[in-house]
Order: sequence, then structure tokens, then C-alpha cells
Amino acid sequence: MKLSDVSSRPDWLIWILIVALFAISVTLLSGHGSWMIAGYNTATKEEKAKYHEKRLCRTMGGGMAVITVLLFVMGMYEEKLPVEFAYVAIGIICVDVFVIMVLSSTICKKRS
Repeated sequence: MKLSDVSSRPDWLIWILIVALFAISVTLLSGHGSWMIAGYNTATKEEKAKYHEKRLCRTMGGGMAVITVLLFVMGMYEEKLPVEFAYVAIGIICVDVFVIMVLSSTICKKRS
């Protein structure tokens, strides 16, 4: 069974999501867009001062890029990929989120 056999959504929907995630990834990788990072955008000035803003943006952007590429591959090859690839994709996304969380609380924090 292929991914396309279990897909019930319109194809254009995934491509809109991929384009949106790509735009967010590029914005964050360029070191801008800290206002899009949940928690950081609502933090006080004192809390924000504890983080390297560009490092945090680039870390989040890298994580978003991994998810974007994964969705792009799934969109391009849904006719060829087995349905089990969805489970692999979920696993990759979970590991990616864990790595983002670890990196944002280690290398993105300023040394005091």
C-alpha cells in the first residue's frame, strides 16, 4: 500500500503547507523572526537577555527545515513511498523536536 492510497486530502493543501514552512524556515535561518518562536516572543526583556537571539532563530529554522524537507519528500513521492514511511516521518519529527529543545536550552543560552 502506498501513501497516496490512504491520502484523503487535496494535493494542493500539502503544497501550501510546504511553501509556508519553507518561508518560515528561511526567515528563521536568516536570524530573523524571533517573534514567531513561542515562549520567546512573550518572554520578558530579562528572560530574552539570557538567549542568543540569532542562534535561537537558526536552531528553530534548522528544525523547521528538516520538517519541511520531510514533507516535501512525502509530497513528491507519495505515489512511490509505502504507507509505513508515515511512521518513519513521525519518528523523525519527534527526534527533530527533541533536538531543537535540547539545543535551544544549551547552545542558545548565554553563559553567565
